[in-house]
Amino acid sequence: MTVRRPVAWVVAVVLFGEALAVATLNWFLGIVVDRQDMSLAGLDPDMMSVSSKIGGVVFGLYFALCALVALLVALRDRPPAGFGRVLLVSAAVVHGLLGAFTWGLVGWQAFLAMLLVLALIVLLLMTYDDRPEPAAGPSGGGQGDDGSPVSSPPAPTTP
Repeated sequence: MTVRRPVAWVVAVVLFGEALAVATLNWFLGIVVDRQDMSLAGLDPDMMSVSSKIGGVVFGLYFALCALVALLVALRDRPPAGFGRVLLVSAAVVHGLLGAFTWGLVGWQAFLAMLLVLALIVLLLMTYDDRPEPAAGPSGGGQGDDGSPVSSPPAPTTP
């Protein structure tokens, strides 16, 4: 099996790693909130802990599904279509938003990491955008089969 475009493999590995990291981080934060046993603006600590864990699992599964789409693109060596394409575009938008938030909350290193993943997803979408070129015949090339210019058909006449 030859690898024509390795970008899909790279995106799949990066998104699988990100799915694992996001799920693990949110699960860890849920444990920390649970052990603190402190309330934030009157919120129930148990509810915050459970919601952090649920959010981590949901986002982890979302990124894993995006990675699965990238893996299928790599295995089939065809562009994503339908729901897979929409999923990858939504992942690109999510990484753009996460990049904007991480600039202010975490720092420029996390911002660059988010932009790197965003760039990889966009590169995957653009690399596999193989649309067939129109055939250069009488309708597409501007010349007939014999090389002469193609003229428009004669106008209809009414008797």
